[in-house]
Amino acid sequence: MRQMNRARSLLFVLVSAGMISACDDNKQAQAPAGPPPAEVTVLTLTPKTVPLVTELPGRTSAYRVAEIRPQVSGIVQKRLFEEGGQVKAGQQLYQIDPATYQAALQSAQADLVKARASLKSVEAKAERYADLVKINAVSKQEYDDIVASLDQAKAAILVAQAQVDTARINVGYTKVYAPIDGIIGKSSVTEGALVTANQTTALATVTQLDPIYVDVSQSSSDLMRLRQSIAAGQVQKGQGDQAPVTLTLDGSAQTYGHAGQLKFSDVTVDPSTGAVQIRAVFPNPDRLLYPGLFVRARVEQGARDNAVLVPQRALVRNADGSAAVWVVGADNKVTPRPVTTKQVVGDSWLIDQGLAGGDRIVVEGLQKIRPGAEVRPVEAGAAPAAAKP
Repeated sequence: MRQMNRARSLLFVLVSAGMISACDDNKQAQAPAGPPPAEVTVLTLTPKTVPLVTELPGRTSAYRVAEIRPQVSGIVQKRLFEEGGQVKAGQQLYQIDPATYQAALQSAQADLVKARASLKSVEAKAERYADLVKINAVSKQEYDDIVASLDQAKAAILVAQAQVDTARINVGYTKVYAPIDGIIGKSSVTEGALVTANQTTALATVTQLDPIYVDVSQSSSDLMRLRQSIAAGQVQKGQGDQAPVTLTLDGSAQTYGHAGQLKFSDVTVDPSTGAVQIRAVFPNPDRLLYPGLFVRARVEQGARDNAVLVPQRALVRNADGSAAVWVVGADNKVTPRPVTTKQVVGDSWLIDQGLAGGDRIVVEGLQKIRPGAEVRPVEAGAAPAAAKP
């Protein structure tokens, strides 16, 4: 009886041990697997030639401005233009009373006639003395005196002729002409007003609006980087002073209908702003642009070969302000990589250092990843794989 109880106890122990082992195997078989790799959208970078376009604020300025001032004094007799109208170069604008200047001209002409008559008398006397001095009929001193008088008579004619020319010029100045084509503003004087030569107040101002200048300022550091890139062969040379420029009015997204040309780049840096002045010229046949408007100009400054562009959403900023992107390796593990960029091209960053063609970067799903994590990459533009049940 005692042996039977002992056998039963041993069998129970063995069975119990087998049951425990079976339960452990079942638990191990039913233990859940680790989470699957996160699915992210990646973009394989492809180098390309990228035009470098810089958008800069600027202001329009007149192509030509002429302030009309009198060059002689007198009473304004007529105003011969409509304020705000179009005038042509050489068109008469004002008539100043010419009476005193015409009288001065006649007086100068009379002096010229008198000087010419005096010259004839002296010339005849000089000819006679030239013959007489040969036979000693007159002294050498007398002959020298008459020769000097002849030279003085000739000089008097030149002086009289200059006075006639000056008087004629002053008569011409009584008619005030437009020096350039353009729009004339309001007149500061009316008929009957007294004006003086070289007065500080302009009679009117003529402004040429077609074409029109657009003056913008570019950072000297940006311009220096561009020139260094061109020298290093990283950037293709543009068309120099003929680089095309497009324009948008300040506060408007609409592009101005005419393209401009870059005509001028200053050779000095403004010490107060650290910027370089750039000037472009735009056609303005419809007079939509007036001097003083704020505008934004897009200046094409060459192109960069083998450029790498990264979508703006793929670039992240660290706490210190440095930039980085998440790169997917050949083993589908992600790591952050620092990059250098200073310019935006469209909706992408132009990468200067840190990436090369063929690199795969994460563009969507950044919140799902961490350094060294394995991911399931889906190429941007491809249909995502169906999730397994």
